[in-house]
Amino acid sequence: QLQLVESGGGLVEPGGSLRLSCAASGITLNYYTIGWFRQAPGKEREGISCISSSGGSTNYADSMKGRLTISRDNAKKTVYLQMNSLKPEDTAVYYCAITPKFFSVCVPAPYQYTYWGQGTQVTVSS
Repeated sequence: QLQLVESGGGLVEPGGSLRLSCAASGITLNYYTIGWFRQAPGKEREGISCISSSGGSTNYADSMKGRLTISRDNAKKTVYLQMNSLKPEDTAVYYCAITPKFFSVCVPAPYQYTYWGQGTQVTVSS
């Protein structure tokens, strides 16, 4: 059965780095667009990055542009999100999600994604 499991979250100091992973099972990941999202307390879920099924197209939210690198390994059925120069306002639950829809330029809009992981907590604090 389809499962998405995020890992790699935790407590990190401001300016630090974190690498999140999203492992998929029960599917062949090759033809899925993958997105990363976050939700802070009292705020709407925000799309922060996505990567196309081929890996040739990536997109980043302005709030984190320059501090993120998204990548995927279809053979390992895993997508990664490298986060650098983290700030306290980055504190949130981070989710990965997938969609079978094709985008020449991927769109990290929550309503476009069908399958979601359980989320992993990222806390940026000294």
